[in-house]
Amino acid sequence: MNAFSQPFPVSERSREVTIRMTEPLKSEFVTSGLEWGSPVFIRIFKEPKRLEIWIKNGKRFALFKTYPICHFSGQLGPKTKEGDLQAPEGFYEVTPAQMNPNSDYHLSFNLGYPNAFDRAQNYTGSYLMVHGKCVSIGCYAMTDVYIEEIYTLVQTAFEYGQKTVAVHAFPFELTSQNLANYDAHPSADFWKTISEGYSLFEKNAFPPRVNVKRKKYVFK
Repeated sequence: MNAFSQPFPVSERSREVTIRMTEPLKSEFVTSGLEWGSPVFIRIFKEPKRLEIWIKNGKRFALFKTYPICHFSGQLGPKTKEGDLQAPEGFYEVTPAQMNPNSDYHLSFNLGYPNAFDRAQNYTGSYLMVHGKCVSIGCYAMTDVYIEEIYTLVQTAFEYGQKTVAVHAFPFELTSQNLANYDAHPSADFWKTISEGYSLFEKNAFPPRVNVKRKKYVFK
């Protein structure tokens, strides 16, 4: 085991959850031909309310599991200001320090909104999470059972050495057809911009490197 060298939040509740969830999830890893503790990548789609967990398998990531999102507030489109009740869209990273085992919403992790792109647009907001309890005022809410699995997978990846977990949040699958269907939407230009990151992952099954230059996302 390559244990994570820096401390990250734990609690009796999260410890109990990870102990309880580890063996069943390990069995699913074996069935899927995956190695326990491998790096994790997360994709979120507002439509059709889906959260995907991908696990690194060799040089690519493999889809491990898909979870229904219980609830998110707001409409399609990015979050732009505090109190707009929108859930974020874009490219985010979760670090061990963003894990919250003492959440009022069972368990949670902070998406890291606003990121560099959001700050460049002067977007405001805070405490945008993936959490349990199935209630949302700008977060992505899961059932408690599902957040326990997701939290365990992310925390285990950190324990085995992953430094950050990328989370890509999209309004829907950014295919050419879907983008054309929403061409008149106020967020259409933004979606076309982030579709490059979506397409790179679809092609390579590996999260692209994401940076922000001149207030725009750029990808490698």
